[in-house]
Formats: sequence, structure tokens, C-alpha cells
Amino acid sequence: MLKRYIGTKAFYKSVLTLLIPIIIQQFITSFVSLLDNVMVGSLGTEAISAASIANQVMLVFNLAIFGGMSGASIFGAQFYGKGDMDGMRYTFRYKMYFGVLCSAAAILVYLLCGQNFIDSFLRGESNGGDMALTLRSGCNYLNIMLWGLPPFALVQVYAGTLRESGETRAPMFAGICAILTNLLGNWILIFGNLGAPAMGVEGAAIATVISRYVELLIVVIHAHRHTDRYIFIAGAYKSAYVPGKLVLRITRTAAPLLVNEILWSLGMTFINQFYSSRGLNAVAALNINGTAFNLFCVIMFAMGSAVSIMVGQRLGAGKMEEARDVDRKLIFLTEVVHVIMGGLLILVSPLIPRLYNVSAEVQDLTRQLLVIVGMTLPIHSFAHVAYFTIRSGGRTVITFFFDAVYTWAVTVLLAFLLTRYTDWPIVNIYFCVMFIDIVKVIIGLLMIRSGFWVRNVVNDPKPEPDRE
Repeated sequence: MLKRYIGTKAFYKSVLTLLIPIIIQQFITSFVSLLDNVMVGSLGTEAISAASIANQVMLVFNLAIFGGMSGASIFGAQFYGKGDMDGMRYTFRYKMYFGVLCSAAAILVYLLCGQNFIDSFLRGESNGGDMALTLRSGCNYLNIMLWGLPPFALVQVYAGTLRESGETRAPMFAGICAILTNLLGNWILIFGNLGAPAMGVEGAAIATVISRYVELLIVVIHAHRHTDRYIFIAGAYKSAYVPGKLVLRITRTAAPLLVNEILWSLGMTFINQFYSSRGLNAVAALNINGTAFNLFCVIMFAMGSAVSIMVGQRLGAGKMEEARDVDRKLIFLTEVVHVIMGGLLILVSPLIPRLYNVSAEVQDLTRQLLVIVGMTLPIHSFAHVAYFTIRSGGRTVITFFFDAVYTWAVTVLLAFLLTRYTDWPIVNIYFCVMFIDIVKVIIGLLMIRSGFWVRNVVNDPKPEPDRE
């Protein structure tokens, strides 16, 4: 029985070949984000709270980009598995259009409403902090970060398309260069080293924006210098044409994912806004906790990508039973790894808060939140790969109900009721909200076992040739 869940050496070799570059990039990203937080946190509770709130507001854009690109990526992975380079080229153009339009819309919304968004997080107790300073710093941080929205979107277009073809090293290299740029920029601009002015939180935002342009430059140059390897890039800009039927098919698939990511990110934003009613200490502790959570979830995020690519390519090639077998083994591997990662996080939970220049109350609160995260890592890792399993077959309407609808109907509602109608401390509320996803795990397990997601979405007649 256990053999059904354990792969061969060749299987794990192919998994590691795909995963290691993604894991390295995401680990370095999360680790540097931790260092970034430590640097900003050294400026005090107001600074780290301001950056945390602004980034929470930005999360809606980031996940909207992810959702819109994901629909096209389903087609990209299956087109690649089918060997259809014209199809990949069309999905690349589709993603380019979406990224530009979404960036423009987000910039407009944040310019008009950004201050109101940030202010909504500052309605709880100050816990001795300066609310006005936090609001001012958060608005300055957000306004600078707007310059980084277009390159962020375009990196997802290029890096995502490369990953769909199995190329993960180039995006990893570009990401590492961006991360190191960000880290160096933080050191210079936050504290005023090498003769630069000490800009505090604003310096952290400038460093992040610069790093995003560096990442974009590297990945674009790499893709266009190797058109013999990435055939879909050759001629990508000779025409703006995308077949109308394919646009409709991708849009039908992508729309639920786009709405899902927007609603899910809004749900997370509302939950954090509810948490903020417990005071500025809670905001700071949750920010530190979130950064550490991302560091310990790099394998989980990478496994989602592995499911999308490895299962998606097999579905595109018509290898349905092989797709189910690969998915089963990837999910089992994910759970084993995250039982270990959860235990490790619990062990180091007393150490992480000590890296920050925050009060003893914030440090103790962070430690308790990290223990809860460690306990729930296996739960969230299963829900994560279940989402990507269902999505790989293009069942995006179902993923919408599984993710966004569940988040609002269960998680957001629970957080609202507990913060509004009880006087429970934040730790008790956080425990209940994190563990409620056990219900989601049961639903995901039933759907995966049913096999309804095993589907080829690119088996329609090939679109007409490119129009140059």
C-alpha cells in the first residue's frame, strides 16, 4: 500500500531537479525578507508596523497578478507537454497584456485610496506606539513601492513562462541577484551607509523597487539570448496577435483564478485588519510571524509549482494515470517534509523574535504565534498542494470555491466573530483561525480521490498560425 505513495530514485531525481532552483530562490527570498524585516524592525515598532501594513495592502495586487497568470500558465504547461510552441507564444502574449493592464489599474487604485487602506489597520490600541508616525511611514512606503508594480508583473510573465517549460535555474539566478541587490540597498538606504542619507522605511521601499528592475533586466536578457532553447520567445514581439478563441478559453479558465486570488488576498487583509484591533503589538508580532512563516514554507510553495508543472505536462500529453500517480507521490512527499518543518519551527520559535528590536511583550507574543504555525504547517501544506492539483486540470471554478469561498465563508467569518464578539487575546483567536483549515483538508482529500480534476485542456484543434 505504501508503495503507491513512494516514488523511484528516477522520480525523486526529476522532482529535485525541478524543485531545487525554486526552493533556493524562495528560501533566499524569504531569508532576505527576514533580514529586511530585522533591519526595518531595528527602527522600532512603528516602522515595522508601517511596512507590514503597506505590504498587506500590496498583497492584493501581488496575488491578482498571480491569479491572472495562473490561468494562462495552466495552458502554457500543457502546451509545452503537447509540444505546441505557438500555443506557448500566445499564452506569453496573453500574460503580457494582463500584466500591463493590472499594473496600471493597481497604481490608480493605490494612489486614490492607499492612505484610507492603511488607516483602516490603525484603529486598535496604540500600546504606547505612535499611530500618526505609523500612518505617515506606511503611506510613504506604499507610494514608493508603486514604482515596482510594473517590473513585478513583467517578471511573472517571463519567469512563469520559463518555468512552464521546465527551466527553473534562470529565474532562480535572476531572483538571487534581485535579493542581493535588495539586501545591499537596504543596508545603504535604511541606515545611511556609504555616504547615502539614512532614509529608514522609505529606504527599504526604494531598495525593493531597484531590485525588481534588476530581476526583470536579467530574466529578459536571458530569455531573448536563448531563443534556440525557448522557441516560444522567438517572434514573441513580431505580432501582438492572440487567437480570439484561445483568449476566451484562457479567460474562462483564468477568471475564477483571478477572482479567487483577489478575494483570497482581500480575505487575508480583512483577517489581519481584524487582528489589528488587538493593538499595535499584535500588528508587529504578526508581521514577524508572517515573515518566519514564509521562510519555513518555501518547500510548500515550491511543491505547488511542482504539481502545476509535472502534473500539468502529463495531462497535456494525455498521460492521465501517470498524472494521478505523480500527484499522489508529490502530495505524500509534501506532508512528510512539513511534519518535519513544523517541528523545526516550534524548536526555534523562542529564537526568532530575539532578532528584532521590539518589546518583550511583542517577542513573547511572536513566539506563541510561531508555535501555532509549526503545529498547523502539515494542514496548510496539504491544502496548498490540493489547490494546485485541482487547478492543474483547469478546474478553476472548483478551486475558486475551495479557496476563496471557503476563506470568506469560514476563515474570515470566524476571525470577525472572535475579534468582534469576544475579548479573547490574539493568540487564542489565531489558534482557532489557523486550525479551522482542517475542514479544508478533508474537502481537498475527497476531491483529489474522486479524480474529477484529471483533464486535458489543450486538446482542441490547434489555433491558426501566428499573424506577423
